[in-house]
Amino acid sequence: MTMKLTATAAVMSALVAGAAAAQERISIVGSSTVFPFSTTVAEHFGKATDFATPVVESTGSGGGLKLFCAGAGLDTPDITNASRRIKASEVATCAENGVTEITEVKIGYDGIVMANSREAVPFELTLRDIFLALAANVPDGNGGTMPNPNATWADVNPALPEIRIEVMGPPPTSGTRDAFSELAMEGGCDTFEMVEAMEKADYKAFCHTIREDGAYIEAGENDNLIVQKLTANPNALGIFGYSFLEQNADLVQGSTVDGVAPEFEAIASGDYPVSRSLYFYVKNAHVGQVPGIEEFLAEFTAEDTWGEYGYLTEKGLIPMGEEEMEQFADDAANLTPLSM
Repeated sequence: MTMKLTATAAVMSALVAGAAAAQERISIVGSSTVFPFSTTVAEHFGKATDFATPVVESTGSGGGLKLFCAGAGLDTPDITNASRRIKASEVATCAENGVTEITEVKIGYDGIVMANSREAVPFELTLRDIFLALAANVPDGNGGTMPNPNATWADVNPALPEIRIEVMGPPPTSGTRDAFSELAMEGGCDTFEMVEAMEKADYKAFCHTIREDGAYIEAGENDNLIVQKLTANPNALGIFGYSFLEQNADLVQGSTVDGVAPEFEAIASGDYPVSRSLYFYVKNAHVGQVPGIEEFLAEFTAEDTWGEYGYLTEKGLIPMGEEEMEQFADDAANLTPLSM
């Protein structure tokens, strides 16, 4: 009996020790686009300090914010990455669950690319082409709408290849999908005069809804998997962040959009039409409870990390201007609460 009790006590002790150890390591979730940047900083941080290397998980922006906003307990993430800005509804959910103080840190910029295999002919697309290829419904020419009839890229635009439309991209939980809908789909939709008369709800449904007939294939949150599939299928295109194009430039090539190539300078200047901001969010209540959060923020916002010549630019991050960089570094250092 004594042996059983001793064994049980040992198991309980191990569980308690394990829970305590879990609280000694920063937990980060969120965007697959921000994931490689966050992971790189976490690795540098783990090597350069006495703190444990943070655990970074790729859950998608929406999935990460859901986990982050679930509560303020130490069994919830400390930081979540996002390839779009947090929504007011998500801030409200956080508050309802006791997460009342959040610090927002913009880390830089990224472009969303439509890429294909280097074994294929490069695409020269317009925002209108993208909308006509991927929208669930398109203008019918008589002031109304109809289900998208375009089966090939040549159906969309005679100047494009006569191959079946097959685009692999992120699911609805992804910040990349949100940004793609707002920047590319909406941008193409706005080229049609008929949308000016639409009510707001009808406009969003028409412009943002992506077809579900097989032309668009949800490929999950793993952008590296999309790159692999593009090399196996030269006729397909894939949607992902610029950093993955940069890292796989020997395998895939980016399409021009409205005559602009997805290149570092064009994204930084805003000339590339499908550019966006990248963020992470900090749960202020965990600072002081989980060791190393303030130090991790200092590492991430250091000039040598996210600056023009910082190590994250080698990973494809497009840095902010000096003024913005100073603002968000200051917000991170002071844990300035988010104000929408």
